[in-house]
Amino acid sequence: MSSLIAVWKFLRGLWHVFTGMWTIYIRFPQLSPEQREMRVQAWALQFLALWGIHLRVLGQPVANGPALMVANHISWLDILVIHAARHCRFVSKSDIRDWPLVGMLATGAGTLYIERTSRKDALRMVKDIANAMQEGDVVAIFPEGTTSDGRDLLPFHANLIQSAIHAQAPVQPMSLQFLDNQTGAITFAPCYIGDDTLIGSMWRTLKAPGITAVVHFGDLQHAHGRDRRTWAHDLREEVIRLRDTGH
Repeated sequence: MSSLIAVWKFLRGLWHVFTGMWTIYIRFPQLSPEQREMRVQAWALQFLALWGIHLRVLGQPVANGPALMVANHISWLDILVIHAARHCRFVSKSDIRDWPLVGMLATGAGTLYIERTSRKDALRMVKDIANAMQEGDVVAIFPEGTTSDGRDLLPFHANLIQSAIHAQAPVQPMSLQFLDNQTGAITFAPCYIGDDTLIGSMWRTLKAPGITAVVHFGDLQHAHGRDRRTWAHDLREEVIRLRDTGH
């Protein structure tokens, strides 16, 4: 029975992806940037509901840009969860742009793409993020650079933090967790690490009895003279604190 329910959830989610693509291609050209942001946030909330994922938001997301948001990275679900809590522009690895369906949705939502293996492209991305924030955008990054299981955060890469220093923009730390609805304990069903495949992670998520995604927003921080490495270290410590107090 659980497998049948999972298949039904998957099909409903797939249909929702197609409706999202239709919205991007047909409706987005007629909408203002603010209206597009509202559509993306509503679409993400609906997707989570279709897959039986409850969203719990702690703290207050930044109301307006310019701002940079930094979070730990656990799953492919993270982007949907954050979009559902507060629309923002994400920085993602460039190969996502070419993924079927997902790439179209990501591009339509305003994603900025980076070649992670290229130092030169990282410098370009710092400038692009700073420019986006100076135009009033809220941009979100995952400074770990890859996913972890959330129990022990990887070191934060400092390169992209430099964009907030360039733009003289605040940074909002936030933590992500996935909890089992029945026990309240951390669930690793949505994890996408190591040898996990995207399909395998999705299937575990679909078969889970119920998941709550917890987003805990912290207070805005300003550089106050810190260089990017010191600031990245301090932001990591704050994300850990938010995670540990986010149950």
